[in-house]
Amino acid sequence: MGSTRTAIDSDLRSFIEAQRLFFVATAPLAVSGHVNLSPKGLDTLRILDDRTVAYLDYVGSGAETIAHLRENGRIVVMFCAFSGPPKIVRLHGRGEVLEPQHAEFATLRGLFPPEPVGRAVIRIHAERISVSCGFGVPMYEFVAERDQLPRWCERKGEEAVRRYQIEKNASSLDGLPTLHWVESAANER
Repeated sequence: MGSTRTAIDSDLRSFIEAQRLFFVATAPLAVSGHVNLSPKGLDTLRILDDRTVAYLDYVGSGAETIAHLRENGRIVVMFCAFSGPPKIVRLHGRGEVLEPQHAEFATLRGLFPPEPVGRAVIRIHAERISVSCGFGVPMYEFVAERDQLPRWCERKGEEAVRRYQIEKNASSLDGLPTLHWVESAANER
């Protein structure tokens, strides 16, 4: 039922690009730390090459993925077929956080829609690509993207979103640092 692939071939590319939702999981090194699993929607994922994907990380109530990647780089991305033939694809690999001040951020940010504002681009280099059946995944019908995040960002404005990140995204649940610029701004306070 399950198999591994050496690359994101055209079949996997088509499947991944058709998904409206994917999941990202990370964990800190500490055994007592919190494992994080985040759903990702909107038009936020791009396949960069046959072993590399990137997604635009939007402002949220936490920054666990960013903190875990800064600490150890481990990440898995999972795509599930909620319609059509059953399939699950997992990309296990190493992730890196590219913040706005990073040399490659502007180029990668240009691959995504301009709104809502993203706080970082997460680039993942897949070390293991697996495909499994997904027989137990229920079927769901896509209705629409939610518009709350873009409206929230627009309503708050750039400076208020920046303050929100400094106040709410300075560290992970386990006290790990998140974005470098947030850490610097928090230390200046």
